[in-house]
Amino acid sequence: MEKEISCKIKLAVFVLLGLAILLLGVYFIGQSKKLFSTTFSLNTQFKDVNGLQVGNNVRFAGINVGTVDAITIQADTSVLVNLVVDEKTREFIKTDAKAIIGSDGLMGNKILIISPGSKNKSAVLDNASIGTQVPVDFDEVLHKLKSTVDNAELISKDLAAIFGNLRNGKGAIGKLFMDTVFALNLDKSIVNIKQGTKGFKQNMDAAQNSILLKGFFNKKDKSKNDSPKK
Repeated sequence: MEKEISCKIKLAVFVLLGLAILLLGVYFIGQSKKLFSTTFSLNTQFKDVNGLQVGNNVRFAGINVGTVDAITIQADTSVLVNLVVDEKTREFIKTDAKAIIGSDGLMGNKILIISPGSKNKSAVLDNASIGTQVPVDFDEVLHKLKSTVDNAELISKDLAAIFGNLRNGKGAIGKLFMDTVFALNLDKSIVNIKQGTKGFKQNMDAAQNSILLKGFFNKKDKSKNDSPKK
């Protein structure tokens, strides 16, 4: 008899614990879905919802204030999103407020973020429509980033090939840096040019001092001095 009573007590405790867990679950789900608070509806339209789903959170000023209630495709470039928002938030959401689709963290679920709008505007009405902002397409950003990395890799390979040719003495610049014979010949050529220029100047000086050509150069200098006077 006592054993039977003990089993019934254990069964009753188990049932009560199960009911308590069930009620707590319903309460927390209701809180997250705003089932036990006064709410109002908002509508907004997007060209692309970027993976937003029914049940995702609606966030205002960093606080979850509602959920996405329905998503309806109206046309190939128009998607209607219905929101259920806590009534306590309505006075802060103005008629020029904007909705934008974001992410809860870098790789988290999609959320819908509402900006407050201008302070001098009136609060939105129930079942009102608000404007939208074009969300950032992270897939496109990642694609552009990948293209940039690929281009940088190609440029680095080209630079490595150029410096490799320089180290191996390939090309005129490579020979200039690495081929000592080529560099020595280039130095000799420069020295010869300097010597030739110096010799030419000496010959011209000698010609000017020559008795046969001295009159010619004096006449030439005189014509230069007389030309400005004309």
